[in-house]
Amino acid sequence: MRDEIQGRCRVCAGPLAVAVRGRPPVYCSRSCQARAYRQRAGARGGREAGATAAGGPVAGGAGERRRQIAGAVWRIAAERGLEAASMREVAAEAGVSLRVVQYHFGSKHGLLVSALHLLHEENDRRARERMAALPGPADPRAVLGAVLNEFLPLDEQRRSALRVFVAYYVRSLTDPALAAVFLHASQPVEQLVAGLIARAGAAPGTDPGREADLLVSGVTGLGMDVLHGRRTLADVRATLDYHLDRILPAHRPHGGRGRAPGRPAPPPSVT
Repeated sequence: MRDEIQGRCRVCAGPLAVAVRGRPPVYCSRSCQARAYRQRAGARGGREAGATAAGGPVAGGAGERRRQIAGAVWRIAAERGLEAASMREVAAEAGVSLRVVQYHFGSKHGLLVSALHLLHEENDRRARERMAALPGPADPRAVLGAVLNEFLPLDEQRRSALRVFVAYYVRSLTDPALAAVFLHASQPVEQLVAGLIARAGAAPGTDPGREADLLVSGVTGLGMDVLHGRRTLADVRATLDYHLDRILPAHRPHGGRGRAPGRPAPPPSVT
């Protein structure tokens, strides 16, 4: 059987040209070579999808490599801005070849959009881990405060993530594909905050949805002020406590007396 297919293309079984030098060819044309490449890529994708369904990505597989490359995009965006995240710069930062970046993401635009999606997933995973570490049973105000603290640059990871989001947001103003990642209709964070306000027993006449919109957008802007050094974390915490005291008067600390104006808030529950 081996002798019968010797000298035949591996894809279409057509005759192969005789090699004058070097290794003998295994494909009769570039189109057959591309076909074989796509088949191998599809087989790898199927194996990785099966492994993910069984309980996680393949160790060292495409999912891990994509996150490695996306991490390089985040570092460049945080340090030098998104305009510096060329395919070559990202490849160098990730420690891979340019062809590897092109294989996994196709184009620079595809790389930037995918890296933003992956950043959302990474931040969500980290936030859930920190929320799970809260001492239980946590009161609704503590949970709400922990959710809002996720928008503040309390540590290097969140500081870097906020810088990356700012860089992406500016780019999204002229890029519909990036804008779609930011402007999804579901608004999960606002819905989460509104649900916490409603369950916590808000003050009479409070609209949880409107208050959630104000809190989420407000804390995002305050976090950017902290990055610029315009405000301190203590200032921002005092502002958040003021609004939480107003929205959830039954959950005020210190026996319901509230906090004296200008007094810094205590360290947050989640760091």
